[in-house]
Amino acid sequence: MPNYQKELEKILAGISPDAARPRLLLHCCCAPCSSYVLEYLSRYFDITADFYNPNISPAAEYRHRADELRRLIGEMPLSGPVTFEEGAYEPERFFEAVRGLEDCPEGGERCRVCFRLRLEQAAQRAKEGGFDWFTTTLTISPLKNAAALNEIGTALGEAYGVRFLPSDFKKREGYKRSIILSHEYGLYRQDFCGCAFSRAAREKEKQNETAVR
Repeated sequence: MPNYQKELEKILAGISPDAARPRLLLHCCCAPCSSYVLEYLSRYFDITADFYNPNISPAAEYRHRADELRRLIGEMPLSGPVTFEEGAYEPERFFEAVRGLEDCPEGGERCRVCFRLRLEQAAQRAKEGGFDWFTTTLTISPLKNAAALNEIGTALGEAYGVRFLPSDFKKREGYKRSIILSHEYGLYRQDFCGCAFSRAAREKEKQNETAVR
């Protein structure tokens, strides 16, 4: 399997500090995951933080996560400009996309469909906005399949004519750094991915943990 972190480091090493900074459309899933990624990549890119997550439910959970990301960007000192942009909240698109996959386990085909839904929106926006690159914060999570995310992102980049920035942000202590930053900024850290199915699975896990005790 490719080492996506090394691929990223090679690309970053080729960005000249004397040239105009490239523009990156960064799909963001939540503030905790975005914290380290923004700290890391703002040294190299002018970033638009793209919050498009129709999978998140209920609406109050979606709003909480969007507001936390907006707050983080406003409070966190970063090495370059970061602009927050919120896409439309379209939960019906997510439920339609995963119809028939409701019973898939976490990390399975339903998640791949969800990844593609969000990354395709990012690819479209990156092309329309004339961005140099696009990528996602999702690879920082130890629970997300970085290989699948990079494969989907690369294919969409080729389809839309925008370069996909490879990543495995959990590497180089990235995930640990995100936890430190989350505590530092008092960020809301959710205990489920975001969709109704992951929430139900997490609730079942908690019930089982309580029963064992």
